[in-house]
Amino acid sequence: MPTDYRKIKIRRLTKNDIPILVNYRLVYLKELQAKIDPPTEALRTELEKYFTKAIAENRFIAFIAESEGKALGFGGMVIKEIPGDFVKSSYLEGDILNMFTVPEARRKGVSSLILDRLIKEAKKMGISKVALHTSKDGEKLYRNFGFSEPRFPYLELVISDKNFTCNHE
Repeated sequence: MPTDYRKIKIRRLTKNDIPILVNYRLVYLKELQAKIDPPTEALRTELEKYFTKAIAENRFIAFIAESEGKALGFGGMVIKEIPGDFVKSSYLEGDILNMFTVPEARRKGVSSLILDRLIKEAKKMGISKVALHTSKDGEKLYRNFGFSEPRFPYLELVISDKNFTCNHE
């Protein structure tokens, strides 16, 4: 039976949903890093530890889109506190990651619903800035939500390639 996209529900994932977070992270990574060997049980265990700690410390939030009991998409945000300036002693920033929609639900607005919830939650939490990396396929979605080039030049230095398994283009 086809999914009724009018019945999509977006809900925030909790510590009880850590198996879902881990599974979606692995699915996302498999698609992103298709040329790399499949994940090990050790990776699954480490991801469970990460999500358990990060959710408990309110350093990670995630939402899932579901319809008729079926998961359609997922998106998360890492929250970090940074030192402030003369205006405010510290700021919260968010890094959106793992925006993923199952292949059969793509191009139907699922990612827009998730992104909208992530941004609304960021505003409620007092987050000053949200950033993300995007593929060419996702760029239009993010620009429609107001994402643009950084205000200040953004550069990165890869200290060790062994710490990254995906190509930086």
